Amino acid sequence: MTNPIEILVRQLAERFIKTSMKLVVAESCTGGSLAENLTRFPGSSSWFDCGFITYSNQSKQEILSVSSEIIEEFGAVSEEVALEMAKGALDKSTADYSVSITGTAGPDGGSEDKPVGTVCIAWYERNKGGNTTRINFEGDRQRVREQSCLLAMQGLLDILQKSSD
Repeated sequence: MTNPIEILVRQLAERFIKTSMKLVVAESCTGGSLAENLTRFPGSSSWFDCGFITYSNQSKQEILSVSSEIIEEFGAVSEEVALEMAKGALDKSTADYSVSITGTAGPDGGSEDKPVGTVCIAWYERNKGGNTTRINFEGDRQRVREQSCLLAMQGLLDILQKSSD
């Protein structure tokens, strides 16, 4: 049986190849698993540009140009930081689209307003801007990370489908 991640990756690959567009990812709590999933199948080099794993706040600032003021005001797990990560990834690549993930996968590190399982995802299209979502996933660390990747890919597929309609 084909798993949901495999189905999404194949659909994304088809869309990117058809449009000759490229993707860049910026990850924090998923630690590179989004990039790993996206590049699992042969041929991904034709549409996957690169990925950034910026786990620490310092790396988010230095590598993706996320402002320290945004991190201080909203926290690393926020839609504002996710959006800056997505924009920063696009700025540092030749890709046309980006997706970023930041969150608290657990088992600890959560707070009252951002409990374990809180994840923020941003999607950005070059020259068009981006959008974000914040969600609270249930489950252990691995499950939160897996659900984050699924939502990031599904959101990207939705954007690609809308832009081609």
